[in-house]
Amino acid sequence: MAIEVRIPTILRSYTGGAKVVDGTGDTLADLLTDLDSRHGGLRGRLITDAGTLHRFVNVYVNDEDVRFLGALDAKLSDGDSVTILPAVAGGAFGFAAAAAISSHSAAAAAVSSHNISPQSAVDAVARDAVAAR
Repeated sequence: MAIEVRIPTILRSYTGGAKVVDGTGDTLADLLTDLDSRHGGLRGRLITDAGTLHRFVNVYVNDEDVRFLGALDAKLSDGDSVTILPAVAGGAFGFAAAAAISSHSAAAAAVSSHNISPQSAVDAVARDAVAAR
């Protein structure tokens, strides 16, 4: 049974740089075990010590989120396509705050010299942005 697995850039060091690898298994857990036998360490980046998918990893079988298909018990068939994606956090405000901090040399200097915490700098920039509206 051949299953195509798409590997995100951050995990390609485990696959020798390959974007796509083939694997086998009746379930997602079986597939990850099979992949780990040929690409050592890959499974450990996806599965917690408790034996569940890391919450910062999204896995899709034929574009369906495995969390709705039984997670690691999700059934796989010959010809399925599995996509592994790292979760992305943040949003427009987070990027705006980061850009604002980096553009304010005084804030950046204060953060880098540890005079204030990065969160305090973000809070100050956010207050300034709200006040400027």
